[in-house]
Amino acid sequence: MTDRRDFLKLVAGAGTASLAAACSWDGGDVLRPKLLAVSRVNDWVGENILFSPTRLARTYDPAERSPAFPSYFISPTMPFLKDPGAWRLRVDGMVRQPLLLSLGDLMRMPRVSYTVKHHCVEGWTALATWHGVPVSAIVERCQPLDLARYIRFASFDSDYFNGWDRTSALHPQTILAYGMNDHALPPAHGAPLRLYSPTKLGYKLTKYLVSMTFTDKRPGGYWEDQGYPWFGGI
Repeated sequence: MTDRRDFLKLVAGAGTASLAAACSWDGGDVLRPKLLAVSRVNDWVGENILFSPTRLARTYDPAERSPAFPSYFISPTMPFLKDPGAWRLRVDGMVRQPLLLSLGDLMRMPRVSYTVKHHCVEGWTALATWHGVPVSAIVERCQPLDLARYIRFASFDSDYFNGWDRTSALHPQTILAYGMNDHALPPAHGAPLRLYSPTKLGYKLTKYLVSMTFTDKRPGGYWEDQGYPWFGGI
């Protein structure tokens, strides 16, 4: 019963876009304008009424973790780095202190671990434990300008990207995850680094992360530009 209630909330939050995705049909040029209109309403409600910067998603005991956790990516085959040692996270844009961070740099920063429920826009959920650094710690170090209200998170998975509002990014459960279920983050789930938050739908959680760019203009997103809600909150 709990999962059913969760799914109904998910459908209500994601709107027409989630139903189209669950049916494996994007509606083409007929549905897309309607998706964009619905998305704008969902975004306003999510950002201005439903979202709380202090409300925490429920956490679970690690013993409750799901035995399987579906993986997904945009590239034809699973993305891999040719030289993992050369990977760096670039933090730039409207910041006072641009950063270039290795995985070691990130692991030496404050660490957060939690076991939470992941919500996919297609209707499935799964429990997993995530380990990483709070995005707030990155924000504190790079010192964004006051006008930089948005962040563009970019991936090496076929140039996948998402835009987030800075307030959501500063939520205490929004992290850059380098670990999953007490191990290093696996390639199927975004290695070496992914964005994670239990307060957002799965398509907002950019995997295979390579950059965070602070901007005063709201970025789009791979799915958002096709009609999915921009805010994508739960």
